[in-house]
Amino acid sequence: MGKRQHQKDKMYITCAEYTHFYGGKKPDIPQTNFRRLPFDHCSLSLQPFVYPVCTPEGVVFDLLNIVPWLKKYGTNPSNGEKLDGRSLIKLNFAKNSEGKYHCPVLFTVLTNNTHIVAIRTTGNVYAYEAVEQLNIKAKNFRDLLTDEPFSRQDIITLQDPTNLDKFNVSNFFHVKNNMKITDPDEEKAKQDPSYYLKNTNTETRETLQELYKEFKGDEVLAATMRVPEKMKVDKLNAAHYSTGKVSASFTSTAMVPETKHEAAAIDEDVLRYRFVRKKGYVRLHTSQGDLNLELHCDLTPKTCENFIKLCKRRYYDGTIFHRSIRNFVIQGGDPTGTGTGGESYWGKPFKDEFRPNLSHTGRGILSMANSGPNTNKSQFFITFRSCAYLDKKHTIFGRVVGGFDTLTAMENVESDPKTDRPKEEIRIESTTVFVDPYEEADAQIAAERRTQLEVTEAPESTAKMSQAPQGSQGPQTYRQGVGKYISPTVTVWQRKSHQPVPWPLRPRRSPAEVLGTSARGSSGPATLEPGRDVGWGACVHVS
Repeated sequence: MGKRQHQKDKMYITCAEYTHFYGGKKPDIPQTNFRRLPFDHCSLSLQPFVYPVCTPEGVVFDLLNIVPWLKKYGTNPSNGEKLDGRSLIKLNFAKNSEGKYHCPVLFTVLTNNTHIVAIRTTGNVYAYEAVEQLNIKAKNFRDLLTDEPFSRQDIITLQDPTNLDKFNVSNFFHVKNNMKITDPDEEKAKQDPSYYLKNTNTETRETLQELYKEFKGDEVLAATMRVPEKMKVDKLNAAHYSTGKVSASFTSTAMVPETKHEAAAIDEDVLRYRFVRKKGYVRLHTSQGDLNLELHCDLTPKTCENFIKLCKRRYYDGTIFHRSIRNFVIQGGDPTGTGTGGESYWGKPFKDEFRPNLSHTGRGILSMANSGPNTNKSQFFITFRSCAYLDKKHTIFGRVVGGFDTLTAMENVESDPKTDRPKEEIRIESTTVFVDPYEEADAQIAAERRTQLEVTEAPESTAKMSQAPQGSQGPQTYRQGVGKYISPTVTVWQRKSHQPVPWPLRPRRSPAEVLGTSARGSSGPATLEPGRDVGWGACVHVS
Protein backbone atom coordinates (compact mmCIF):
# COMPACT_ATOMS: atom_id res chain seq x y z
CA MET A 1 0.00 0.00 0.00
CA GLY A 2 1.53 3.28 -1.08
CA LYS A 3 1.17 6.58 0.60
CA ARG A 4 -1.21 9.31 -0.51
CA GLN A 5 -3.38 6.82 -2.32
CA HIS A 6 -6.53 8.82 -1.62
CA GLN A 7 -5.15 12.29 -2.18
CA LYS A 8 -6.96 12.61 -5.52
CA ASP A 9 -10.35 11.64 -4.05
CA LYS A 10 -12.71 14.61 -4.07
CA MET A 11 -15.56 15.23 -1.70
CA TYR A 12 -17.70 16.20 -4.64
CA ILE A 13 -18.59 14.82 -8.11
CA THR A 14 -16.22 16.10 -10.73
CA CYS A 15 -17.24 17.21 -14.21
CA ALA A 16 -15.73 14.12 -15.82
CA GLU A 17 -17.56 11.81 -13.41
CA TYR A 18 -20.84 13.59 -13.97
CA THR A 19 -20.43 13.46 -17.75
CA HIS A 20 -19.35 9.86 -18.10
CA PHE A 21 -20.81 8.02 -15.13
CA TYR A 22 -23.66 9.81 -13.39
CA GLY A 23 -26.70 11.95 -14.21
CA GLY A 24 -25.18 13.77 -17.17
CA LYS A 25 -24.38 10.61 -19.14
CA LYS A 26 -26.86 9.85 -21.88
CA PRO A 27 -27.59 6.18 -22.47
CA ASP A 28 -26.36 4.70 -25.70
CA ILE A 29 -28.99 4.13 -28.36
CA PRO A 30 -29.50 0.37 -28.43
CA GLN A 31 -29.17 -1.31 -31.77
CA THR A 32 -32.62 -2.26 -33.01
CA ASN A 33 -33.20 -5.92 -33.62
CA PHE A 34 -33.88 -7.13 -37.12
CA ARG A 35 -37.56 -7.84 -37.66
CA ARG A 36 -38.40 -9.41 -40.99
CA LEU A 37 -41.56 -8.43 -42.86
CA PRO A 38 -42.94 -11.20 -45.11
CA PHE A 39 -43.13 -10.36 -48.80
CA ASP A 40 -46.94 -10.66 -48.88
CA HIS A 41 -47.44 -8.05 -46.15
CA CYS A 42 -48.11 -4.34 -46.44
CA SER A 43 -45.15 -2.20 -45.35
CA LEU A 44 -47.51 0.29 -43.70
CA SER A 45 -50.07 -1.82 -41.84
CA LEU A 46 -47.67 -4.80 -41.43
CA GLN A 47 -50.62 -7.05 -42.32
CA PRO A 48 -51.23 -9.28 -45.37
CA PHE A 49 -52.20 -7.14 -48.34
CA VAL A 50 -55.40 -7.48 -50.34
CA TYR A 51 -54.86 -4.94 -53.13
CA PRO A 52 -51.06 -4.80 -53.53
CA VAL A 53 -49.29 -1.82 -55.08
CA CYS A 54 -45.60 -0.93 -55.06
CA THR A 55 -43.36 2.11 -55.39
CA PRO A 56 -40.72 2.43 -58.16
CA GLU A 57 -38.21 1.18 -55.56
CA GLY A 58 -40.22 -2.02 -55.01
CA VAL A 59 -41.74 -1.30 -51.58
CA VAL A 60 -45.12 -3.05 -51.41
CA PHE A 61 -48.19 -1.47 -49.80
CA ASP A 62 -51.89 -2.17 -49.64
CA LEU A 63 -53.93 0.33 -51.65
CA LEU A 64 -56.48 0.73 -48.84
CA ASN A 65 -53.72 1.76 -46.42
CA ILE A 66 -51.38 3.86 -48.56
CA VAL A 67 -54.05 6.19 -50.00
CA PRO A 68 -55.11 7.70 -46.61
CA TRP A 69 -51.42 8.02 -45.69
CA LEU A 70 -50.62 9.95 -48.87
CA LYS A 71 -53.59 12.25 -48.32
CA LYS A 72 -52.33 13.14 -44.85
CA TYR A 73 -48.52 13.04 -45.14
CA GLY A 74 -47.65 12.64 -48.84
CA THR A 75 -44.47 10.69 -48.03
CA ASN A 76 -43.17 7.17 -48.32
CA PRO A 77 -43.88 5.43 -44.98
CA SER A 78 -40.77 3.27 -45.24
CA ASN A 79 -38.14 6.02 -45.69
CA GLY A 80 -39.97 9.33 -45.20
CA GLU A 81 -39.22 10.64 -48.71
CA LYS A 82 -41.82 12.40 -50.82
CA LEU A 83 -44.12 10.05 -52.72
CA ASP A 84 -46.70 10.74 -55.42
CA GLY A 85 -49.72 8.48 -55.58
CA ARG A 86 -49.55 8.42 -59.40
CA SER A 87 -46.21 6.63 -59.25
CA LEU A 88 -47.69 3.60 -57.52
CA ILE A 89 -47.81 0.44 -59.63
CA LYS A 90 -50.61 -2.09 -59.29
CA LEU A 91 -49.26 -5.62 -58.81
CA ASN A 92 -50.83 -8.81 -60.16
CA PHE A 93 -49.89 -11.79 -58.00
CA ALA A 94 -50.84 -15.25 -59.29
CA LYS A 95 -52.18 -17.97 -56.95
CA ASN A 96 -52.25 -21.73 -57.26
CA SER A 97 -55.11 -24.08 -56.38
CA GLU A 98 -54.07 -24.03 -52.71
CA GLY A 99 -54.34 -20.24 -52.53
CA LYS A 100 -50.58 -19.61 -52.32
CA TYR A 101 -48.72 -17.04 -54.39
CA HIS A 102 -46.62 -18.61 -57.16
CA CYS A 103 -44.81 -17.75 -60.36
CA PRO A 104 -47.27 -18.04 -63.30
CA VAL A 105 -44.48 -19.30 -65.58
CA LEU A 106 -42.43 -21.70 -63.44
CA PHE A 107 -45.33 -22.49 -61.06
CA THR A 108 -42.95 -22.37 -58.10
CA VAL A 109 -44.43 -21.15 -54.83
CA LEU A 110 -43.10 -17.75 -53.77
CA THR A 111 -41.52 -17.75 -50.31
CA ASN A 112 -39.53 -15.32 -48.19
CA ASN A 113 -36.34 -16.69 -49.80
CA THR A 114 -37.45 -16.28 -53.43
CA HIS A 115 -36.05 -13.56 -55.68
CA ILE A 116 -39.25 -11.81 -56.82
CA VAL A 117 -39.55 -9.17 -59.53
CA ALA A 118 -42.39 -7.27 -61.20
CA ILE A 119 -42.80 -5.68 -64.63
CA ARG A 120 -43.60 -1.96 -64.40
CA THR A 121 -45.74 -1.78 -67.57
CA THR A 122 -48.05 -4.69 -66.74
CA GLY A 123 -47.67 -5.19 -62.99
CA ASN A 124 -47.27 -8.95 -63.36
CA VAL A 125 -45.12 -10.63 -60.70
CA TYR A 126 -42.66 -13.41 -61.57
CA ALA A 127 -39.78 -15.29 -60.06
CA TYR A 128 -36.50 -13.68 -61.13
CA GLU A 129 -35.31 -17.00 -62.53
CA ALA A 130 -38.08 -16.96 -65.16
CA VAL A 131 -37.36 -13.37 -66.22
CA GLU A 132 -33.63 -14.01 -66.30
CA GLN A 133 -33.86 -17.12 -68.47
CA LEU A 134 -36.69 -16.09 -70.81
CA ASN A 135 -36.24 -12.32 -71.05
CA ILE A 136 -32.78 -11.11 -70.08
CA LYS A 137 -30.61 -13.91 -71.47
CA ALA A 138 -32.84 -14.38 -74.50
CA LYS A 139 -32.97 -10.58 -75.00
CA ASN A 140 -36.72 -10.90 -75.44
CA PHE A 141 -38.11 -8.00 -73.40
CA ARG A 142 -41.78 -8.87 -73.70
CA ASP A 143 -44.09 -9.76 -70.87
CA LEU A 144 -44.33 -13.52 -70.46
CA LEU A 145 -48.12 -13.43 -70.04
CA THR A 146 -49.37 -10.47 -72.08
CA ASP A 147 -46.51 -10.21 -74.62
CA GLU A 148 -46.31 -6.45 -74.02
CA PRO A 149 -42.86 -4.88 -74.62
CA PHE A 150 -40.84 -3.43 -71.74
CA SER A 151 -37.29 -2.24 -71.11
CA ARG A 152 -34.60 -3.50 -68.78
CA GLN A 153 -35.29 -0.59 -66.45
CA ASP A 154 -38.93 -1.70 -66.08
CA ILE A 155 -37.90 -4.75 -64.03
CA ILE A 156 -38.60 -3.88 -60.37
CA THR A 157 -37.14 -6.04 -57.63
CA LEU A 158 -39.75 -6.73 -54.97
CA GLN A 159 -37.62 -9.11 -52.89
CA ASP A 160 -33.93 -9.96 -53.05
CA PRO A 161 -32.85 -12.62 -50.51
CA THR A 162 -29.34 -11.16 -50.48
CA ASN A 163 -30.56 -7.67 -49.52
CA LEU A 164 -33.30 -7.67 -46.89
CA ASP A 165 -32.84 -4.16 -45.51
CA LYS A 166 -36.03 -3.16 -47.29
CA PHE A 167 -37.98 -5.67 -45.15
CA ASN A 168 -36.53 -4.67 -41.77
CA VAL A 169 -39.53 -3.32 -39.86
CA SER A 170 -37.28 -1.71 -37.24
CA ASN A 171 -35.89 0.69 -39.88
CA PHE A 172 -39.25 1.84 -41.23
CA PHE A 173 -39.73 5.59 -40.97
CA HIS A 174 -43.28 5.41 -39.64
CA VAL A 175 -42.29 2.80 -37.03
CA LYS A 176 -39.37 4.84 -35.71
CA ASN A 177 -41.46 8.02 -35.45
CA ASN A 178 -44.62 6.26 -34.27
CA MET A 179 -46.72 7.74 -37.07
CA LYS A 180 -50.21 6.32 -37.55
CA ILE A 181 -53.30 6.90 -39.62
CA THR A 182 -56.44 6.94 -37.49
CA ASP A 183 -59.75 5.78 -38.81
CA PRO A 184 -62.40 8.54 -39.18
CA ASP A 185 -64.87 6.36 -37.32
CA GLU A 186 -62.39 6.00 -34.48
CA GLU A 187 -61.82 9.76 -34.40
CA LYS A 188 -65.55 10.28 -34.14
CA ALA A 189 -65.78 7.71 -31.36
CA LYS A 190 -63.06 9.53 -29.40
CA GLN A 191 -65.38 12.53 -29.09
CA ASP A 192 -67.63 10.39 -26.94
CA PRO A 193 -66.45 10.39 -23.29
CA SER A 194 -67.51 6.76 -22.97
CA TYR A 195 -64.67 5.88 -25.36
CA TYR A 196 -62.16 6.47 -22.57
CA LEU A 197 -64.18 4.69 -19.86
CA LYS A 198 -63.45 1.06 -20.55
CA ASN A 199 -63.63 -0.33 -17.00
CA THR A 200 -65.51 1.45 -14.22
CA ASN A 201 -66.24 0.18 -10.74
CA THR A 202 -69.53 0.45 -8.90
CA GLU A 203 -68.63 3.63 -7.05
CA THR A 204 -67.72 5.44 -10.27
CA ARG A 205 -70.96 4.40 -11.97
CA GLU A 206 -73.02 5.56 -9.00
CA THR A 207 -71.20 8.91 -8.95
CA LEU A 208 -71.86 9.43 -12.66
CA GLN A 209 -75.50 8.51 -12.19
CA GLU A 210 -75.92 11.06 -9.40
CA LEU A 211 -74.14 13.67 -11.51
CA TYR A 212 -76.42 13.00 -14.44
CA LYS A 213 -79.58 13.15 -12.33
CA GLU A 214 -78.53 16.37 -10.62
CA PHE A 215 -77.18 18.31 -13.56
CA LYS A 216 -79.28 16.75 -16.35
CA GLY A 217 -76.33 15.63 -18.43
CA ASP A 218 -76.58 15.16 -22.15
CA GLU A 219 -76.91 11.91 -24.04
CA VAL A 220 -73.13 11.46 -24.23
CA LEU A 221 -72.88 11.44 -20.46
CA ALA A 222 -75.86 9.14 -20.23
CA ALA A 223 -74.13 6.70 -22.56
CA THR A 224 -71.20 6.44 -20.15
CA MET A 225 -73.48 5.23 -17.38
CA ARG A 226 -75.23 2.47 -19.21
CA VAL A 227 -75.16 -0.64 -17.11
CA PRO A 228 -75.94 -3.96 -18.77
CA GLU A 229 -79.48 -5.01 -18.05
CA LYS A 230 -79.75 -7.71 -15.44
CA MET A 231 -81.48 -10.84 -16.60
CA LYS A 232 -84.89 -11.21 -14.99
CA VAL A 233 -85.13 -14.24 -12.74
CA ASP A 234 -88.40 -16.13 -12.78
CA LYS A 235 -89.56 -19.57 -11.77
CA LEU A 236 -88.14 -21.17 -14.91
CA ASN A 237 -84.62 -19.77 -15.06
CA ALA A 238 -83.93 -19.45 -11.32
CA ALA A 239 -80.86 -21.45 -10.28
CA HIS A 240 -80.54 -23.41 -7.03
CA TYR A 241 -77.62 -21.18 -6.03
CA SER A 242 -77.45 -17.45 -5.35
CA THR A 243 -75.59 -14.66 -7.11
CA GLY A 244 -73.08 -14.47 -4.24
CA LYS A 245 -73.55 -10.73 -3.77
CA VAL A 246 -74.34 -11.06 -0.06
CA SER A 247 -71.10 -12.85 0.75
CA ALA A 248 -69.13 -10.59 -1.61
CA SER A 249 -70.46 -7.44 0.04
CA PHE A 250 -69.76 -8.93 3.47
CA THR A 251 -66.11 -9.65 2.69
CA SER A 252 -65.29 -6.69 0.41
CA THR A 253 -65.77 -3.01 1.14
CA ALA A 254 -65.74 -2.21 -2.58
CA MET A 255 -69.08 -3.97 -3.07
CA VAL A 256 -72.48 -2.45 -2.42
CA PRO A 257 -73.92 -3.97 0.78
CA GLU A 258 -76.50 -6.65 0.08
CA THR A 259 -78.67 -8.30 2.73
CA LYS A 260 -80.99 -10.37 0.59
CA HIS A 261 -80.06 -13.51 -1.29
CA GLU A 262 -81.11 -13.57 -4.93
CA ALA A 263 -81.17 -16.65 -7.09
CA ALA A 264 -78.77 -16.60 -10.01
CA ALA A 265 -80.22 -16.72 -13.51
CA ILE A 266 -79.56 -19.77 -15.68
CA ASP A 267 -78.39 -19.10 -19.20
CA GLU A 268 -81.27 -18.89 -21.65
CA ASP A 269 -79.85 -21.60 -23.91
CA VAL A 270 -79.49 -24.02 -21.00
CA LEU A 271 -83.12 -23.36 -20.09
CA ARG A 272 -84.32 -23.85 -23.66
CA TYR A 273 -82.44 -27.10 -24.10
CA ARG A 274 -84.24 -28.58 -21.08
CA PHE A 275 -87.50 -28.35 -23.00
CA VAL A 276 -86.09 -29.98 -26.15
CA ARG A 277 -87.08 -33.64 -25.99
CA LYS A 278 -87.82 -34.44 -29.64
CA LYS A 279 -85.80 -35.33 -32.70
CA GLY A 280 -85.38 -32.90 -35.56
CA TYR A 281 -85.86 -33.83 -39.22
CA VAL A 282 -84.24 -32.13 -42.21
CA ARG A 283 -84.07 -33.00 -45.90
CA LEU A 284 -81.07 -32.13 -48.08
CA HIS A 285 -81.91 -31.70 -51.77
CA THR A 286 -78.66 -32.53 -53.58
CA SER A 287 -77.72 -32.89 -57.22
CA GLN A 288 -77.64 -36.68 -56.71
CA GLY A 289 -80.99 -36.90 -54.92
CA ASP A 290 -82.55 -36.27 -51.52
CA LEU A 291 -81.16 -37.20 -48.11
CA ASN A 292 -83.46 -37.38 -45.08
CA LEU A 293 -81.67 -36.65 -41.82
CA GLU A 294 -82.75 -37.30 -38.24
CA LEU A 295 -81.11 -34.93 -35.74
CA HIS A 296 -80.45 -35.84 -32.10
CA CYS A 297 -81.76 -32.56 -30.70
CA ASP A 298 -82.41 -34.15 -27.31
CA LEU A 299 -78.80 -35.34 -26.99
CA THR A 300 -76.74 -32.64 -28.75
CA PRO A 301 -78.98 -29.55 -28.62
CA LYS A 302 -76.35 -26.91 -29.39
CA THR A 303 -75.01 -28.66 -32.49
CA CYS A 304 -78.47 -29.49 -33.84
CA GLU A 305 -79.71 -25.95 -33.31
CA ASN A 306 -76.72 -24.64 -35.25
CA PHE A 307 -77.50 -26.98 -38.16
CA ILE A 308 -81.24 -26.23 -38.19
CA LYS A 309 -80.76 -22.46 -37.96
CA LEU A 310 -78.26 -22.52 -40.83
CA CYS A 311 -80.66 -24.58 -42.93
CA LYS A 312 -83.47 -22.10 -42.27
CA ARG A 313 -81.17 -19.25 -43.18
CA ARG A 314 -80.44 -20.97 -46.55
CA TYR A 315 -76.77 -21.02 -45.59
CA TYR A 316 -76.11 -24.38 -47.24
CA ASP A 317 -77.96 -23.62 -50.48
CA GLY A 318 -75.57 -23.81 -53.42
CA THR A 319 -72.67 -25.24 -51.41
CA ILE A 320 -70.77 -28.31 -52.58
CA PHE A 321 -69.33 -31.41 -50.97
CA HIS A 322 -65.66 -30.54 -51.34
CA ARG A 323 -64.25 -33.81 -49.99
CA SER A 324 -65.28 -37.41 -50.67
CA ILE A 325 -63.34 -40.53 -49.73
CA ARG A 326 -64.77 -43.91 -50.71
CA ASN A 327 -65.48 -46.20 -47.74
CA PHE A 328 -64.87 -43.29 -45.38
CA VAL A 329 -66.81 -39.99 -45.41
CA ILE A 330 -68.17 -37.21 -47.60
CA GLN A 331 -67.73 -33.68 -46.24
CA GLY A 332 -69.52 -30.42 -47.02
CA GLY A 333 -71.03 -27.29 -45.50
CA ASP A 334 -68.30 -24.83 -46.56
CA PRO A 335 -69.62 -21.90 -48.65
CA THR A 336 -66.14 -21.26 -50.04
CA GLY A 337 -65.77 -24.86 -51.20
CA THR A 338 -62.17 -25.06 -49.99
CA GLY A 339 -62.62 -26.81 -46.66
CA THR A 340 -61.25 -23.85 -44.69
CA GLY A 341 -64.30 -21.58 -44.50
CA GLY A 342 -67.69 -21.52 -42.89
CA GLU A 343 -69.14 -19.95 -39.74
CA SER A 344 -71.55 -21.14 -37.11
CA TYR A 345 -74.99 -19.61 -36.59
CA TRP A 346 -73.59 -17.49 -33.73
CA GLY A 347 -70.55 -16.32 -35.71
CA LYS A 348 -67.99 -18.08 -33.53
CA PRO A 349 -66.95 -21.70 -32.89
CA PHE A 350 -68.87 -23.64 -30.26
CA LYS A 351 -67.97 -26.52 -27.97
CA ASP A 352 -68.14 -30.23 -28.69
CA GLU A 353 -71.02 -32.33 -27.39
CA PHE A 354 -69.82 -35.89 -26.93
CA ARG A 355 -72.30 -38.54 -25.76
CA PRO A 356 -71.29 -42.07 -24.71
CA ASN A 357 -74.33 -43.62 -26.42
CA LEU A 358 -73.51 -42.06 -29.81
CA SER A 359 -70.80 -43.65 -31.94
CA HIS A 360 -69.61 -43.57 -35.54
CA THR A 361 -70.98 -47.05 -36.08
CA GLY A 362 -72.73 -47.89 -39.32
CA ARG A 363 -73.43 -46.09 -42.55
CA GLY A 364 -74.98 -42.63 -42.72
CA ILE A 365 -73.80 -41.12 -39.41
CA LEU A 366 -74.02 -37.31 -39.46
CA SER A 367 -71.16 -35.61 -37.58
CA MET A 368 -69.42 -32.24 -37.30
CA ALA A 369 -66.09 -31.51 -39.00
CA ASN A 370 -63.62 -29.44 -37.00
CA SER A 371 -60.01 -28.33 -36.86
CA GLY A 372 -59.48 -29.31 -33.22
CA PRO A 373 -61.32 -29.45 -29.90
CA ASN A 374 -64.25 -27.02 -29.58
CA THR A 375 -63.88 -25.56 -33.10
CA ASN A 376 -67.25 -26.53 -34.61
CA LYS A 377 -68.60 -24.14 -37.23
CA SER A 378 -70.73 -25.12 -40.24
CA GLN A 379 -68.94 -28.02 -41.91
CA PHE A 380 -70.26 -31.55 -41.45
CA PHE A 381 -69.67 -35.00 -42.89
CA ILE A 382 -71.62 -38.22 -43.47
CA THR A 383 -69.95 -41.59 -43.00
CA PHE A 384 -69.94 -44.31 -45.66
CA ARG A 385 -69.01 -46.98 -43.12
CA SER A 386 -68.18 -47.40 -39.43
CA CYS A 387 -65.25 -45.34 -38.13
CA ALA A 388 -65.39 -45.62 -34.35
CA TYR A 389 -61.94 -44.07 -34.02
CA LEU A 390 -63.60 -40.70 -34.67
CA ASP A 391 -65.53 -40.96 -31.40
CA LYS A 392 -64.71 -38.29 -28.81
CA LYS A 393 -63.13 -36.28 -31.66
CA HIS A 394 -66.17 -35.22 -33.71
CA THR A 395 -69.66 -34.45 -32.42
CA ILE A 396 -72.34 -36.85 -33.70
CA PHE A 397 -75.64 -35.02 -34.07
CA GLY A 398 -77.74 -37.09 -36.48
CA ARG A 399 -78.05 -39.92 -38.97
CA VAL A 400 -79.43 -40.64 -42.41
CA VAL A 401 -82.89 -42.23 -42.23
CA GLY A 402 -83.83 -41.99 -45.89
CA GLY A 403 -82.10 -41.72 -49.24
CA PHE A 404 -79.38 -44.35 -48.92
CA ASP A 405 -79.50 -44.77 -52.70
CA THR A 406 -78.51 -41.11 -52.96
CA LEU A 407 -75.69 -41.71 -50.49
CA THR A 408 -74.45 -44.62 -52.60
CA ALA A 409 -74.56 -42.48 -55.74
CA MET A 410 -72.54 -39.80 -53.97
CA GLU A 411 -69.97 -42.40 -52.91
CA ASN A 412 -69.64 -43.71 -56.46
CA VAL A 413 -68.55 -40.30 -57.79
CA GLU A 414 -64.82 -40.44 -58.47
CA SER A 415 -62.51 -38.10 -56.56
CA ASP A 416 -59.08 -36.68 -57.20
CA PRO A 417 -56.63 -38.96 -55.33
CA LYS A 418 -54.46 -35.99 -54.35
CA THR A 419 -57.08 -33.58 -53.05
CA ASP A 420 -60.05 -35.97 -52.44
CA ARG A 421 -62.22 -33.46 -54.33
CA PRO A 422 -65.06 -35.05 -56.35
CA LYS A 423 -64.44 -34.79 -60.08
CA GLU A 424 -68.18 -34.34 -60.60
CA GLU A 425 -69.68 -31.53 -58.55
CA ILE A 426 -72.04 -32.71 -55.79
CA ARG A 427 -74.11 -29.69 -54.83
CA ILE A 428 -76.65 -29.02 -52.07
CA GLU A 429 -79.41 -27.27 -53.97
CA SER A 430 -81.66 -26.51 -51.00
CA THR A 431 -82.71 -27.69 -47.55
CA THR A 432 -86.10 -28.32 -45.96
CA VAL A 433 -86.72 -28.38 -42.20
CA PHE A 434 -89.67 -30.59 -41.29
CA VAL A 435 -89.47 -30.65 -37.48
CA ASP A 436 -87.86 -27.90 -35.41
CA PRO A 437 -88.04 -28.81 -31.69
CA TYR A 438 -86.55 -25.46 -30.71
CA GLU A 439 -89.58 -23.52 -31.90
CA GLU A 440 -91.80 -25.79 -29.84
CA ALA A 441 -89.53 -25.32 -26.82
CA ASP A 442 -89.63 -21.53 -27.20
CA ALA A 443 -93.42 -21.61 -27.49
CA GLN A 444 -93.69 -23.81 -24.40
CA ILE A 445 -91.41 -21.54 -22.37
CA ALA A 446 -93.36 -18.47 -23.49
CA ALA A 447 -96.66 -20.12 -22.53
CA GLU A 448 -95.40 -21.07 -19.07
CA ARG A 449 -94.04 -17.59 -18.47
CA ARG A 450 -97.33 -16.10 -19.62
CA THR A 451 -99.21 -18.33 -17.19
CA GLN A 452 -96.85 -17.44 -14.36
CA LEU A 453 -97.23 -13.74 -15.15
CA GLU A 454 -101.02 -14.01 -15.02
CA VAL A 455 -100.84 -15.70 -11.64
CA THR A 456 -98.50 -13.09 -10.16
CA GLU A 457 -100.41 -10.12 -11.57
CA ALA A 458 -103.83 -11.19 -10.26
CA PRO A 459 -103.43 -12.13 -6.56
CA GLU A 460 -106.64 -10.36 -5.54
CA SER A 461 -108.82 -12.25 -7.96
CA THR A 462 -107.27 -15.51 -6.79
CA ALA A 463 -108.01 -14.62 -3.16
CA LYS A 464 -111.62 -13.77 -4.01
CA MET A 465 -112.05 -17.06 -5.82
CA SER A 466 -110.80 -18.93 -2.75
CA GLN A 467 -113.52 -17.34 -0.56
CA ALA A 468 -116.97 -18.97 -0.27
CA PRO A 469 -119.65 -17.31 -2.40
CA GLN A 470 -122.28 -15.21 -0.72
CA GLY A 471 -125.47 -17.05 0.26
CA SER A 472 -123.72 -20.38 0.71
CA GLN A 473 -123.95 -22.09 4.10
CA GLY A 474 -120.66 -21.71 5.92
CA PRO A 475 -119.36 -23.71 8.87
CA GLN A 476 -121.51 -23.64 12.07
CA THR A 477 -120.20 -21.62 15.01
CA TYR A 478 -120.79 -22.71 18.63
CA ARG A 479 -119.14 -19.87 20.58
CA GLN A 480 -117.08 -16.73 20.14
CA GLY A 481 -113.32 -16.63 20.21
CA VAL A 482 -110.83 -19.40 19.77
CA GLY A 483 -112.39 -22.77 18.94
CA LYS A 484 -115.75 -21.35 17.92
CA TYR A 485 -116.21 -24.06 15.26
CA ILE A 486 -115.62 -26.98 17.70
CA SER A 487 -118.78 -28.73 18.97
CA PRO A 488 -119.11 -28.87 22.83
CA THR A 489 -120.53 -32.42 22.71
CA VAL A 490 -117.41 -33.62 20.99
CA THR A 491 -115.20 -32.05 23.64
CA VAL A 492 -117.26 -33.56 26.50
CA TRP A 493 -117.10 -37.03 24.95
CA GLN A 494 -113.33 -36.68 24.42
CA ARG A 495 -112.93 -35.55 28.05
CA LYS A 496 -114.88 -38.57 29.33
CA SER A 497 -113.10 -41.01 27.08
CA HIS A 498 -109.73 -39.87 28.41
CA GLN A 499 -110.64 -40.21 32.17
CA PRO A 500 -109.14 -43.30 33.99
CA VAL A 501 -111.54 -46.13 34.94
CA PRO A 502 -112.09 -46.31 38.82
CA TRP A 503 -110.94 -49.50 40.61
CA PRO A 504 -114.04 -51.45 42.01
CA LEU A 505 -114.29 -51.71 45.86
CA ARG A 506 -114.38 -55.25 47.32
CA PRO A 507 -115.05 -56.42 50.96
CA ARG A 508 -112.01 -57.33 52.92
CA ARG A 509 -111.47 -61.02 53.71
CA SER A 510 -109.69 -62.75 56.54
CA PRO A 511 -106.54 -64.75 56.03
CA ALA A 512 -108.40 -67.90 56.68
CA GLU A 513 -110.87 -67.08 53.95
CA VAL A 514 -108.02 -66.28 51.68
CA LEU A 515 -106.42 -69.65 52.42
CA GLY A 516 -109.79 -71.40 52.10
CA THR A 517 -109.87 -72.71 55.81
CA SER A 518 -111.50 -71.71 59.15
CA ALA A 519 -110.07 -71.27 62.68
CA ARG A 520 -109.79 -74.31 65.07
CA GLY A 521 -112.87 -74.88 67.16
CA SER A 522 -115.06 -72.84 64.98
CA SER A 523 -117.57 -74.17 62.57
CA GLY A 524 -117.95 -71.04 60.57
CA PRO A 525 -115.63 -68.73 58.83
CA ALA A 526 -113.17 -66.73 60.84
CA THR A 527 -114.15 -63.22 61.78
CA LEU A 528 -112.09 -60.12 62.19
CA GLU A 529 -112.12 -57.85 65.13
CA PRO A 530 -113.87 -54.63 64.49
CA GLY A 531 -111.51 -51.85 63.53
CA ARG A 532 -108.59 -54.13 62.83
CA ASP A 533 -107.11 -54.07 59.37
CA VAL A 534 -105.62 -57.35 58.38
CA GLY A 535 -103.78 -57.66 55.12
CA TRP A 536 -101.59 -60.22 53.49
CA GLY A 537 -98.78 -59.27 55.85
CA ALA A 538 -100.91 -60.17 58.92
CA CYS A 539 -101.68 -63.70 57.90
CA VAL A 540 -101.31 -66.38 60.62
CA HIS A 541 -100.26 -69.92 60.23
CA VAL A 542 -103.17 -72.31 60.69
CA SER A 543 -102.41 -75.94 61.38
